Amino acid sequence: MTAWKALALQMETRAVTSRAEIMPAVERVAARIGASKAWLGPELRLVVLPEYVLTGFPLREGLAEWRDRAALDPDGPEYRALAAVAAEHGVFLCANAYERDPHFPDLFFQATVILSPAGSVVLRYRRLHSLFSPTPYDVWERYLEIYGIDGVLPVARTEIGNLAVVASEEILVPELARALALRGAEVLCNPTSEASSPALTPKAIARRARAVENLAYVVSANTGGLSGTAIPGDSTNGGSELIDHEGRALAQAGPGESLVAAAELDLAALRRARLRPGLGNHLSRVKTGLWAQEYARHDVERPAAGVPDRAWLRTRQQDTIDRLHG
Repeated sequence: MTAWKALALQMETRAVTSRAEIMPAVERVAARIGASKAWLGPELRLVVLPEYVLTGFPLREGLAEWRDRAALDPDGPEYRALAAVAAEHGVFLCANAYERDPHFPDLFFQATVILSPAGSVVLRYRRLHSLFSPTPYDVWERYLEIYGIDGVLPVARTEIGNLAVVASEEILVPELARALALRGAEVLCNPTSEASSPALTPKAIARRARAVENLAYVVSANTGGLSGTAIPGDSTNGGSELIDHEGRALAQAGPGESLVAAAELDLAALRRARLRPGLGNHLSRVKTGLWAQEYARHDVERPAAGVPDRAWLRTRQQDTIDRLHG
């Protein structure tokens, strides 16, 4: 299948105060997907949800408190319910949530899972760049022992194309999208919760750049408002969009909960572009050996030594800045 519809489903995020509030959020997702599939038709094959749409995000909570309150178990009831939604509506469902891992009981990770129409997990990506939450890089050697580099940078090869995830602000990290594209990714799912504006934001600019650089589609779902926190609710409200491999916006949503950010993705056209020699075939012109050598010269962010807390994560960034500019 080389042409089908994708939806960046824009939904309100409601911050949770207890685990009992998570399953009702899953039920809201199920209702919105069902209505969206009925509206958009059987050609809808991919739905991307906003970042942490089930729980909101930690503010002053410590790692243990947030893990106990909001982090899902990989085989838990919430994922099983989402898998049932994907199966019921015949879609690939990209969902972002905080997640526990029995190999790292003191931590949680921000994960993005893609569930297939068969109700199975075809991709699990743990966010690699986060200022205030732990990432696989903070337990790097042990994480690689368990999951390997393919588990760190996964690409799902499916009947609708090769899917990968670039979470939230990671759209500003060109190396991640490039690595996934070199691994074959054709569609970059971008669950996000970001400041919205009628003007182009840095992340909106980056989405276009990542699409053009990597000859890839970007499907970016932003939140349709926040509730349950002191943050003004419309700060992250609107702007979900689909970008094609030439940097064009195929569809964009205004504020509020919306299914407007939906469009057909033509994978055949993308694949023709990737096979065509010329200036615009950027993937074929990457000097990976050169950049690998140059990057290895620079000591930037380092993994954690032990279990990090929010104060240490903040201090790490300042230490890195001091090294870069000292």
